Amino acid sequence: MTAHHDAPDDLVGCVVVAAGSGTRLGAAVPKAFVPLGGVTLLEHAVARVRTSGAVGHVVAVVPDELHARAVELLPGTTVVTGGADRSASVAAGLQALPDRCAVVLVHDAARCLAPPELVAQVVEATRRLGAVVPGLPLVDTVKRVDAAGRVLDTPDRAGLRAVQTPQGFDRALLERAHEAGRGSSVTDDAGLVERLGEPVHVVPGHPLALKITTADDLGRAAQLLADADAPAARMGS
Repeated sequence: MTAHHDAPDDLVGCVVVAAGSGTRLGAAVPKAFVPLGGVTLLEHAVARVRTSGAVGHVVAVVPDELHARAVELLPGTTVVTGGADRSASVAAGLQALPDRCAVVLVHDAARCLAPPELVAQVVEATRRLGAVVPGLPLVDTVKRVDAAGRVLDTPDRAGLRAVQTPQGFDRALLERAHEAGRGSSVTDDAGLVERLGEPVHVVPGHPLALKITTADDLGRAAQLLADADAPAARMGS
């Protein structure tokens, strides 16, 4: 992991969402508390946000039954209990950030290897653009289908992106989007901003910001982590 030495920006906050159950991973604990290389996904995610040097305040949103455990794992990080769904959990994290945080990132703990450079890039772009998501071009052909599985059309993948986190927002805009979209089912916060009719901009994502959902994803992340650590290990030998 690349180290950054900039002073954390006191006006930037990050909500790390870790309140999901992660049933598809098949683990005995919620996904964010599953170990990867001996460290929980949540700890990996928070450490990379902090190492970016671009974020002054981090709030972790966790399941109620693991609140005490998260406090132990994350000294110096505000820990709050999540809500009934993702949107409610993000709202709880927003409320826990200091009022002076004018720029807010929302990050999924499941994307625990998102590198510090990506975090810093999203912060810088958010200052200019107001609402930013990192994304990668699609490599697969995509089909749109109906409920019966019948193909309706084939969108041009040149105009499609696989969206990642952290996503960055002007705080006032994000709070307005959450207020307007309360109770709606969207899979990311950018979707709430889009519903307001406000522009959202895509910046280049990063392969390490993959989402861990299944056991196969966890294995892939473990290999990526080992590959990233290998050069440092060789230098120390």
